[in-house]
Order: sequence, then structure tokens, then C-alpha cells
Amino acid sequence: MSDGKIIAAAQEERFTRKKHDAGFPTQAIRYCLAEAGLAFNAIDQVVFYDKPLVKFERLLETYIATTPRGFPSFFAAMPIW
Repeated sequence: MSDGKIIAAAQEERFTRKKHDAGFPTQAIRYCLAEAGLAFNAIDQVVFYDKPLVKFERLLETYIATTPRGFPSFFAAMPIW
């Protein structure tokens, strides 16, 4: 954000190609810096938003909707939780 306006936003999974990537969004931060034309030392704050229970509910809804096809990806995602 700059002067209250969103300059750039990105989800890490778009770069890693891992659905629901739980890792720290390093590549997303790099993208946002490049998109805004900023160097890292020009940043005051990095904001990382996550609501785990909302994400978990969304995962469950997705996997229930794709049962039984969704079981393999469901079981792969569960160790994270």
C-alpha cells in the first residue's frame, strides 16, 4: 500500500504452484516489490494475513465436494494442519 492504495498483492501459491502453500510468501513479496518498483530497504512493513480456521473450512468444503476424487490431495494437505 502507498497512501492508502493497494499497489500490489499476490498469493505465494501462484509462484510455487503448490495449492494452499503454507510457506512464508517470499516470492510473493519479491513480486510486489518489483510491481511497485521498490527496493526492500524502502519497505516499512510487510503484512501477512492468514485465518487458519477459515482456510481449513474452505479446504474441507473443496474436498467434500470432490469426494472420492479429492481424497489423495486431502490426505496430502492434512499433515499441515
